[in-house]
Formats: sequence, structure tokens, C-alpha cells
Amino acid sequence: MKPTIALVGRPNVGKSTLFNRLTKTRDALVADYPGLTRDRHYGHGRVGDRPYLVVDTGGFEPVVDDGIMHEMARQTLQAIDEADAIIFIVDGRSGLTPQDKIIAQRLRQTQRPVYVAVNKVEGMTRSVVTAEFFELGLGDPGAISASHGEGVREMINEVLELFPVEEEEEEANHPKFAVIGRPNVGKSTLVNAVLGEERVIAFDEPGTTRDSVYIDFDRGEKKYTIIDTAGVRRRGKIDEAIEKFSVVKTMQAIEDANVVVLVLDATQEVSDQDARLASFALEAGRAMVVAVNKWEAANLEQREIIKREVLRKVGFLSFAQFHYISALQGQGLAELFKSIDQAYHAAMIKIPTPKLTRALQLAIERQQPPLAGKIRPKLRYAHQGGTNPPVVVIHGNALEKVPAVYWRYLESTFVKTFKLQGTPLRVQFKLGDNPYQEKEEVSRSKPGLVATRKAKVAEKAKFKQRLAAKKGQ
Repeated sequence: MKPTIALVGRPNVGKSTLFNRLTKTRDALVADYPGLTRDRHYGHGRVGDRPYLVVDTGGFEPVVDDGIMHEMARQTLQAIDEADAIIFIVDGRSGLTPQDKIIAQRLRQTQRPVYVAVNKVEGMTRSVVTAEFFELGLGDPGAISASHGEGVREMINEVLELFPVEEEEEEANHPKFAVIGRPNVGKSTLVNAVLGEERVIAFDEPGTTRDSVYIDFDRGEKKYTIIDTAGVRRRGKIDEAIEKFSVVKTMQAIEDANVVVLVLDATQEVSDQDARLASFALEAGRAMVVAVNKWEAANLEQREIIKREVLRKVGFLSFAQFHYISALQGQGLAELFKSIDQAYHAAMIKIPTPKLTRALQLAIERQQPPLAGKIRPKLRYAHQGGTNPPVVVIHGNALEKVPAVYWRYLESTFVKTFKLQGTPLRVQFKLGDNPYQEKEEVSRSKPGLVATRKAKVAEKAKFKQRLAAKKGQ
């Protein structure tokens, strides 16, 4: 198994910057703002042929007894318990602080190896800046600059030397679904209900989750990756710069997912922001499932209202399955997962060309494309042009004259034929691949071009004849 390395330290010492450096990504939000990272955040790293898992944690405040900082401390302690090794990050410019000493005392109680990384030492004498951190009693501190990469490779090599070299196992493809929605609709509660543990902070305060958290887990014999995203508010209400970053991370999570689970609140009206989120996921071509949460808290009148609102505001998601669930009580999760599996398989399906062409021909037999003047478009064959979402490419003649209503007829035919429930389908029309054939079609539509080409060819021929005659003389 890959060794798991947890990054621990007080707020704003550079843990997320080091996480991005070790994973060679920008997955963790980075800003000069203490308390930005709140949940555990996992990533894959590699040095040469040595793979590892690295865990970014929130700022560790072990002396706080309540509030969001207390929840962050709990997440950090859980990451410490799960880790095989710990990198304790301190700030070389701030020097040794009383809070560093408290954290070091807590880390000495663990049975995990701890490496002290003195960060932000660029332009400083390393031996001088690391000297005071020997007082922590956790071995020789190493000097690094996470933002510039100085000393990072030496640090991670020293940590990995503690573990035997093992071959990395290739992971099979599996569903990756993002949980999206407005703030405080119960996304993190749903994630915790799915995982069966308090894996992410679920706090009665809008905006608790600020980063997109990727979590691998097994359900039965199947593997999944769930992405807990930050709640996205209406633009006018996004005041903090940090929350603007979170919106970007949510959009990136939608792009990265196979399936998107849109969470709505049964006790509130479906807002325009819900519709915009659904529209963005649809434009990205993602398979979707809609989960109306807090169903246990809604009375009969609210339930009737929300059902009408769902049909009115997000009725364009007709391909998606709708579920009315209670994440807090764990109701409706089994049916939700069935729809997630179905949507994933529909989004990633691979259909042989003969089957697609046969379905196209049957659709034409039932209903031919309408005449466009004196011309009837000819649809010859179809093949698959991509997945996530499935793309069907149809070849033929005069396809630019196919009306939108027939386009939708073909889409619905393919969806019904191949049972593509839960995913949007895109149909593309493509004229002949032969460029000369396309030129002939254009010239037939504009006869004057043919006469012009013939005149130019005749003129060139006469010029060559005159040139040959002069050479003969």
C-alpha cells in the first residue's frame, strides 16, 4: 500500500502550498488567509518510482473547545490517526511559537514518525533558522520553501525511506460523483451518511465547506470517489475572496466528475441559483441525479410545493432520476446509489458502430427526416464519438438541413434503444470526410464557381502550350 503522509501545523504556515507542491497540482486552495483549509484533503504524489498519499489538514488549534476551529482540530487528529508518517510544518519567519510547542507535545504521543519542516526559509541561513526548533524534541528539523520547492525533494525522500518499496497497483475505473448545491442544503451531511462516518465537517453555518474534498470509498464490492463541494451562492452574495475560489473549485469538480448529484432543500424553494448550477452541469455534459434533501423536515404542504418547483425550475433535467431523501436519517440512500450507478454506466457506455447504425436505420424507417425544399437529408451511418457524455456522430448528405425537431427525435430514440437513463446525449451531424466531395457539393449549389474554375484550367493549359512551343523553336 502507498504510505500516507499527513501535513500538520498551525494555521497559515504553508500546508496547502506544500500539498500542491507534493501532488504537483493546484487542488488545495492557497491564500494569505489563516483557516482557509477546513477538511482533510487527499492527493496522490510520486518521487521517482515511489508513490504516496498526502493529506492536507486545516490549521491545528488543539486548545479550542468549540466552534469551527474545534471541528478542524478534530479533522486534523483523525488525519494523524490515519497517517503512516507526519510532516509537522512550522514557520521559519515567525519562529517557534507556544502553539507549535503544544502541537509537538500532541505529536510526541503518537506512534508515527514525525518530520519537522521549517517552511518559508527562502533567502535565510538554514542552520540559523532551524536551530530553535530542536527544542520541539522531534529530531533534526529540515529547512524548506514550499512556494519555491527548495528542500522539498530531500524532505519527502527522507520520509519515504522509512517505508519499503512496493509496486503500485493499477486502479480500475469507477464512478466519481460530485455533490453540488447551495450552501447549507446538507451536502456534507449526505457525504457523511454515505461514508458512515463524520468524514467532513457538517456545521449549521452556510459556507462551512470551502474546498472540494475527494474521498475514495467502497460500498459493497464497488469502488467510488465522492467529491464534497462548497456551496455556491448567487454572485451578488459572494463577498469573501476565499468563497470566490470555492466557486471555482466547485465548477472544476463538476468538470472532473462522471456523475453530478444536485442536492436541493425540501424546506426551501428551488432558487434560480439551483437552476444555474444544474444548467452548468448540463452544459458540461455530466450525468446527473437530483436529491431533494431534508424530506423528513418538510410538512405535506412543503412537499407538494417542492415537487411543483422541481418540475418548473429544473424540469430540463428530464433525463435525470429524482429522489426525495433524508441524509440526516439515512433514508433513500440505496435508491440514490442505484441511480448513480445507472447514470455512470450510461455516461461511460461504449456502443459498437453496427448497433448504432442499425438503431439509426430503424429510426429512419419509423420516421424519415422531412423534406427541405426538394431535398431530403440522407443519414447513412452512425458511430460513437466520445463518452461522458455519450456522443453519436451521424454521417450523410444535406445534414445541415435536418430540423431541430428531428434532431431531438433521434436523441430520444438512441436514449430509449440503449437505455441511457441519467446522462445527456449529444448527436452530431457530419458531412462527408472527403474534402473533394464537399467541394463538389458547394460547386453544385453555386454553378458560377464551376464555370470560373473551367476557364482558369483552360487558360493554364493554353499558357503551357505556348511555353512548350517557344522551347521547341
